[in-house]
Amino acid sequence: MKFSNGCWLNKPGVQTFSPQEIYSTKVEENILTINAPCSKIYNRGCTLGGAVITYKISSPMENVIRVRAYHYMGQEKKNPSFEIYENKNTKVLIEDNENNVLFKSGNLKMEFDKKTVEMGFYRGDKKLTSSKYRGLAYVKTEQDKEFLEPTDEGIYMREQLQLSVGELVYGLGERFTPFVKNGQTVDVWNDDGGTSTEQSYKNIPFYLTNKGYGVFVNHPEKVSFEVGSEKVTKVQFSVPGEFLDYFIIGGDSMKEVIENYTSLTGKPAMPPSWSFGLWLSTSFTTNYDEATVNEFVNGMRDRDIPLRVFHFDCFWMKEFNWCDFEWDNRVFPDPKGMLTRLKEKDLNICVWINPYIAQESKLFEEGKVNGYFIKKANGDVWQWDMWQPGMAIVDFTNPDACKWYSDKLKELMAMGVDCFKTDFGERIPTDVVYFDGSDPYKMHNYYTQMYNKVVFDTIKEIKGENEAVVFARSATAGGQQFPVHWGGDCESDYESMAESLRGGLSLCMSGFGFWSHDIGGFESTSTADVYKRWVAFGLLSSHSRLHGSTSYRVPWAYDEDASSVVRFFSKLKCSLMPYLYEAANTVHTKGIPMMRSMILEFQDDQACTYLDKQYMLGDSILVAPIFNDEGIANYYLPEGRWTNFITGKKYDGGRWINEKHDYLSIPMMIKENSIIAIGHENNKPDYDYREDVCLLAYELKDGTTASAKILDENRNEALSVKVLKHENTINIESTGTDTPWTMILKDVIGVNKIDGAKVETEGNDTKITMPSGKCSVLCYLS
Repeated sequence: MKFSNGCWLNKPGVQTFSPQEIYSTKVEENILTINAPCSKIYNRGCTLGGAVITYKISSPMENVIRVRAYHYMGQEKKNPSFEIYENKNTKVLIEDNENNVLFKSGNLKMEFDKKTVEMGFYRGDKKLTSSKYRGLAYVKTEQDKEFLEPTDEGIYMREQLQLSVGELVYGLGERFTPFVKNGQTVDVWNDDGGTSTEQSYKNIPFYLTNKGYGVFVNHPEKVSFEVGSEKVTKVQFSVPGEFLDYFIIGGDSMKEVIENYTSLTGKPAMPPSWSFGLWLSTSFTTNYDEATVNEFVNGMRDRDIPLRVFHFDCFWMKEFNWCDFEWDNRVFPDPKGMLTRLKEKDLNICVWINPYIAQESKLFEEGKVNGYFIKKANGDVWQWDMWQPGMAIVDFTNPDACKWYSDKLKELMAMGVDCFKTDFGERIPTDVVYFDGSDPYKMHNYYTQMYNKVVFDTIKEIKGENEAVVFARSATAGGQQFPVHWGGDCESDYESMAESLRGGLSLCMSGFGFWSHDIGGFESTSTADVYKRWVAFGLLSSHSRLHGSTSYRVPWAYDEDASSVVRFFSKLKCSLMPYLYEAANTVHTKGIPMMRSMILEFQDDQACTYLDKQYMLGDSILVAPIFNDEGIANYYLPEGRWTNFITGKKYDGGRWINEKHDYLSIPMMIKENSIIAIGHENNKPDYDYREDVCLLAYELKDGTTASAKILDENRNEALSVKVLKHENTINIESTGTDTPWTMILKDVIGVNKIDGAKVETEGNDTKITMPSGKCSVLCYLS
C-alpha cells in the first residue's frame, strides 16, 4: 500500500508517526525493549502526550532476529497466527552503549543508532539492510475508500528496509509476474486468479535478496509490499493494526537463508517415492467411467509408458453434490472393486476434493445442524454460488468439523484411495464468523493451512508418515510442510509454460521444496508441439502430472510421437530416482528446494540474477526447457565444464548457448565435479536404489572431492561415495551398502584393484563394479 506523495509529502489524509529518539531501554529474559517516542523529548512536558513506538527485539533461533514494533500493546491478539518453531536456548548478546544499542544472535547483529534512529542489520561487519530515520511508522488514514479494505480502520504499521545498489528481491510466494520483484507492488492475499495475472494462489510474506538475507513478515492477514516501487531504494511492507512483527533471517548464502527460514516455519515433509513418478488425470470436465480409465491406463502400458499414479478429478462425484465424498454410482457402480483392479496394476490412486459443501450434497444438512460451516454474523450458514451453487465452507477452526471431514476421507482411503488433490481454499470470505472466534481477515490466507493440514494429517494417520502426500493449490507461510503443491490453472501455450516455471521458481524461493504443474497446460488444448516440449519440462520437475480442463491429456490424443516423448522422459526420471530422492531428502532435512533458481545455486554469478527460464534440479543438473516451436534452446551456463546428460556433448561455461533440439532432447546439463547416481529401474520410481546402482562421474576437478549418497527406503544413508582426483589419479572410497555397485569413469588406463572389484573397458569408459561394504580403489588416468 502506498502512503506517500513523492519524496517529502504524504498522500492527502495520511499521517505518519515515526520514532525520533531512543528514550529508554531494558533487558528481560533475552528480550530487548526499546521505548522510542515519535517526537523529541526536550523536557518532562514533552512526555505528556504523543505517539510512542515500543520495540521488542528477540531471537527465536541463531542468526534470526525478531522485531516487534507496537503503537498500542493492549489490543487482544486474535487467532490465527503462524506457528513459529523457536529454540528457547538461543544465546544472544545485548549491549546498551552511549551511542547505540546492540543485539546479536550468531553472526547476525542489529545495531540501533541512538542519534540517527537508524536500525541496521549486519552479518558480521557487513551491513545487510537498515530501517533508516522515518522508516518505521505508525500510519493513520482518513476513512477513504481509496485506502480501506472492508475490515480496515484506517490504522497501519509500516516498515521500510533499505535496498543497496544491485540488490534484487525474490520470493513472496508463487508469483507469475517478473521473477525479480524490484519495482512491483505485491499484496499478500490469496486469490483464484490463474497463472497470468498478479494474483496468486500461494502468497508468502517472505522474501530474500541476493545480498544474502531474508525478511519474514509474521502476519497471516494481508501484507502489502512495495518492492522498490513507492520508494525505489526501499522494500516497504505494511499491515493494518497497531503492531508489526517481522524477522530478519541471516545466513552465509541464499540457500542457508532458506534453510533458516524453513527451520523457523517448518521443514517440508518427505513425499513417498512413488509420488515422484508420472501422474495421469481424467482431466476436469471430460466424460469418463471405469472403461475410460482402463483405456488410459492400458494405453500407457501398451506404449511402455511407466504410469505410477491415477487421479480422478471433480466428476468422480455427482454434479451439484461437491463435496459429498461419494462416487457417482451412475458411472462408477463398483468403486471399491474398480480401485482394487487399478491398484493391481501397480497404481496409486488420488481423488479430487475441496473444502466446500454444496447444498445439494447430503452432507449439507448434517454440517448445518452440527455447526461445521463458517457462519454469518446472524448465525446463518455463509453461502454463495461462485464454485458450487449454494455452497458452504467447512470451518476447520471447529475440532468436530475437522474430525467429520477427516472421517469422510478415511472412508475413501478404506476403499483404496491413497491421497487427495486439495483444490481451492483461496476465495475465503472476510464477513464471517468462525467457531473459535478467529479473525476472519487473518483467516482469509490462513484457511488453506488448516485445510491442508487436516487432509495431510489424515493420510499420515492412516498410511503412515512416509506415505503422506497431497496435491495442493493454495498455501500460506508454513504450507511447505504439506507437499506437494502445483501451479494452478494455466493456458496451454508457451507463454503459460514460461509463466508457470516463473511462478514455481518464485515459490521455491519462498521455502517450498516440491512443486508441479499441469503438463501441456490446463485450459484449452495445446498443440502437439507445446505438449511434447512441456513433457520434457514436466518430467524434469520435482513432481509430474498430466492434467487438463476440457480434453484428455494422454499422449496419443496429440500424436504417436508424443507417446515416444512421454515414454522417454518418464523412463529417464525413473532411472534418475537415486539422485532425485537424495535431493528430495535435502528438501526435507534442510528446506533447500529440488528446483532451484540459478541465482540460488550461483549467487556470485551476476549473469544468473534475472534467469527464470532455466533452473537447477538438485545440486548438479541444469534444465533449460524449450519455449518455442522451432526447437531452439537459448540458455546460460555458469563457469566450468558442463556435459549434456542425454547426448554426452561437452560445453565450456561462462557463456550463452543457442542450439536446436529434437523432441527427445533438452538442455539437461551436468555440472562439473558431479556424481550422478543412476538406478537399475526405469519403469517405476519406487525401488531399491542401492541395488545395482551406477555412479557417473562428470569432469572431476583436480584437488577436489566429489561425492554422492544413496538412501534406502527409510531415508537412511545406504551408500556414501567420495571421489578425490589428484593429477593423474582418482581415489574412490565408499561405505555403507551391502550390495555391489558400479562407477563409470573416463580415460582410465589402470586400476589398483581390490578384492572382488571387476573392471570393464569400452571406448573411453571404464566401468568398475565394486563389492559390497567399505572399499577403496585407486585409478590411473591417461
